[in-house]
Amino acid sequence: MPLLLRYFSAIVISMFINASVSAADLDYAKLPLAELSSLAEKGDAVAQNDLGVMYNNGTGVPKDERQAVAWYRKAAEQGYARAQNSLGFMYEKGTGVPKDEQQAVAWYRKAAEQGDAMAQTNLGVKYEYGRGVPKDEQQAVAWYRKAAEQGYANAQTNLGVMYDNGTGVPKDEQQAVAWYRKAAEHGNAVAQYNLGVMYEYGRGVPKDEQQAVAWYRKAAEQGVAGAQNNLGLMYANGTGVPKNEQQAVAWYRKAAEQGYAIAQYNLGGMYYSGSGVPKDEQQAVAWYRKAAEQGDAKAQYNLGVMYDNGISVPKDAVLAYALFNLAAAQSIEKSPENRARVERTLSAKQREEAQALSSRWKVGTPFPTRSKTGR
Repeated sequence: MPLLLRYFSAIVISMFINASVSAADLDYAKLPLAELSSLAEKGDAVAQNDLGVMYNNGTGVPKDERQAVAWYRKAAEQGYARAQNSLGFMYEKGTGVPKDEQQAVAWYRKAAEQGDAMAQTNLGVKYEYGRGVPKDEQQAVAWYRKAAEQGYANAQTNLGVMYDNGTGVPKDEQQAVAWYRKAAEHGNAVAQYNLGVMYEYGRGVPKDEQQAVAWYRKAAEQGVAGAQNNLGLMYANGTGVPKNEQQAVAWYRKAAEQGYAIAQYNLGGMYYSGSGVPKDEQQAVAWYRKAAEQGDAKAQYNLGVMYDNGISVPKDAVLAYALFNLAAAQSIEKSPENRARVERTLSAKQREEAQALSSRWKVGTPFPTRSKTGR
């Protein structure tokens, strides 16, 4: 029984921004702590915000998230937009203060209405997903646009996704590409990945596999797992780049080690076939298992094949049935026929165990390595 071929999923992902400032954004970075503290105590909102950043990040002072909230609040109550956004972020995450998404929205709004692009983006995210405010995708678009028009790359990426998916605006892949490009040229890794997808499939731009490779590479080098996986596939197939299975393995591995299930599945396939690495069925099983335990249906199918045939694992019809059953639930071809074939070999007790296993197993939990009755 052949295993399924390698595959990938080119998914365009909307970013969850919810960003606060970092120590790199301090306005009074060069001031001694004593002088900064003196200014803050005298009511200087910029100094108060800077102290909040320092306590939040443990920069120059012991990390103390409650102190961070206290200083952010002092500055925010004076109308300082950056502190308002940061205080919203603390409420968003429940950091130094009880989690309260409505309070997060309130503080994001105060900053957003002053034109703070980061807060506008954060408020857009809240509207897009209905967190702390009724879901309103048109409002999400409106806030993303305000920030995007200020050149804020994260908002440009999110606005591109809204156009790409037709969420809150009519679907328009050319507009999606335009916004992805603006963000990508600012170095936004998710936008670079998304732009690579558009070029690979000719969505909103003429199909150009070399351009797809170029943008995937930029995102992959910044650590975007989806881009690393897709770049690996381009090397594996010789698409837009000379075929190089060793490079494919290298990029799959980078994504797989980040926990990206599709890359784990692809890396398992390389080990199984001995493509770009020495053939190693035990490694194939290990990577298929990692992906299968994250719910990847093709990995579940292939792991089922391994158990069905005893390939680098003890032959186990119960586990094979359970895995084929999980894959069949996600409409993987050949899973139903293989499940039926294996079922004919099971006793009533084995069938009961297999069915219970596939119905009770939860994504993200370990899948058994041996059954009680299937050997």
